[in-house]
Amino acid sequence: MRIYRIIKKPIVTEKASQAELANNCYVFEIDSSATKIDVKKSVSEIYWVEVASVNIVKTIEKFKHWRKWIQFKRRPSKKAYVTLKDSKAKIDFSLVK
Repeated sequence: MRIYRIIKKPIVTEKASQAELANNCYVFEIDSSATKIDVKKSVSEIYWVEVASVNIVKTIEKFKHWRKWIQFKRRPSKKAYVTLKDSKAKIDFSLVK
């Protein structure tokens, strides 16, 4: 699998930014067939950082019901929580290799 196809985009929310400050942990949306090893290699090569651990979470599809119609609220996806080895290292999302 190619490096740039594994990581779709970084997730920047309030919860993700709190994890970044407290645990030096970053959140990425990844491809549905990606593994922990693929994510670790791609993050280290794209952002030039050393990765300590990778945790993967599958999100389910959620629905919003309104009268007779069903509207999809969120699609199923896969997220990766990436923790860096060096506590002083930061990922700059504007700089990509």
